[in-house]
Amino acid sequence: MSQQEGAGQACSGLFVNPAGQRRSAFQQACAGLFDALRVADGAEQALAMLAQQPADVLVLDLECFEIGIDLPALGQLVAQREGRRVLVLCPFGNARWLPALMAHGPLAYVIGPLGPEELCREVAAGLRAAFSPAPAAGPVEAELAALLAVRSRAQGALAEADDSIRFGERLCLALLDWPGVVHAAMFQRHEGGDLRLEAQHGRAGLDLAAVLGRGERLLQAPLRHAFPGLLAAASGATVLLDAVDKAGEPLLAQALRAQGVQMVLGVPVPASGPGAPRGALCLLFGDARPLSGAQLSALDDLAQLAAFGLRMAELMRESEELLGRVTQLATLDALTGVANRRHGEYLMEQEIKRARRYRTPLALIAFDIDRFRNVNDAYGHPVGDIALRTVADTARALLRSSDVLVRSGGEEFQVIAPHTSAIDGLKMAEKLRAAIEAAEIPGCDRVTVSLGVAQLGELENGDSLAVRVNAALARAKRAGRNCVELAMQ
Repeated sequence: MSQQEGAGQACSGLFVNPAGQRRSAFQQACAGLFDALRVADGAEQALAMLAQQPADVLVLDLECFEIGIDLPALGQLVAQREGRRVLVLCPFGNARWLPALMAHGPLAYVIGPLGPEELCREVAAGLRAAFSPAPAAGPVEAELAALLAVRSRAQGALAEADDSIRFGERLCLALLDWPGVVHAAMFQRHEGGDLRLEAQHGRAGLDLAAVLGRGERLLQAPLRHAFPGLLAAASGATVLLDAVDKAGEPLLAQALRAQGVQMVLGVPVPASGPGAPRGALCLLFGDARPLSGAQLSALDDLAQLAAFGLRMAELMRESEELLGRVTQLATLDALTGVANRRHGEYLMEQEIKRARRYRTPLALIAFDIDRFRNVNDAYGHPVGDIALRTVADTARALLRSSDVLVRSGGEEFQVIAPHTSAIDGLKMAEKLRAAIEAAEIPGCDRVTVSLGVAQLGELENGDSLAVRVNAALARAKRAGRNCVELAMQ
């Protein structure tokens, strides 16, 4: 059988590519598929040549073309074919050309890279596809119905958009309804700019983390240049491997074929603004199949939906972090980082209720810095602030995890000590006094504190307890400061 017969019928062709070496290579490999083959270096020359002499088939080799620069001219070239046969040779790493050109007119495509023999074989198959009659209305309607079903399920995944992992899992489940898909995955770029396998669903035993050698820091993975999901997330281009061998990674191809995967498609998930993509959707097919313009456009829509869902999850996370920050500002003292007075009063009431319920002792320790005004007057308020922070840090380092340190006033502090009797409270207060006296404070002499200790009475409330402990603190001041006094019952 001749090469022309293998192509289906004799025809004239026009091959378009800006590189002379690729034009020469195509002529050498595929001239036998045509009864006449001409070459052009770009859209302008091709239009002029077609105006002089029409061609049965226009072959566009997209290697060396730039989609941001050459799309308008090549799109016009496809449009002027007005439905006549167009065959596109598309590099697997830049399949976003396909829906962009399909918007201008019908075409068949072949995915590269290909050696000379493979190129001849694939172009012959592509020519047969180009000569095939248009599909009947029934299959087109079935395809559209399937796309609508996938889109509907994908939109339902937005119900889980408060969490990116749950959203990704729901979206991957929806993508499994895509005809021919056996496995679906979503990759997301995280803080630091690297990529993580966020979710996957599909064929049992197929784990992309195992295939890729890792599930995180995927932009550093050895297969980042070959696996469509990673390459799409890194480059921002749709990546189509219609045969897993074309990636040039035999071990990757072997691993995918072992799981029944013959074709892989990666679609970038766009960022909210300029910059690198937010991630990528990755579809693994059980067989190689051509994708129509409607399917590729639908995938772009699903990628936009994924971007929306991931942005919602990000906003939810930012909202929770902001709420945590607001709560922190409302409950913590800005200078020392300990509980502020209002939050301390709330915590005291909670601990009183707990002590009543479980019949456990509760102690309150009050202390303030002796002659703190002299520190401010002698060394200035910045040194006074350092002294307050040092006192708070020293006290906090001695306390148990269940104890709460509160800044109740300017230089006044309290310790809420659950499960603590008056005697134990006295011991704790003496440790605090000694540690603060020994603490070094940059910029000034050491400081001392006076302390009062009280144990919660059986029928006592928080206000009464505070009155008693402050009275004990006042006695410590009158006793000469830098000492501990126990409150009277």
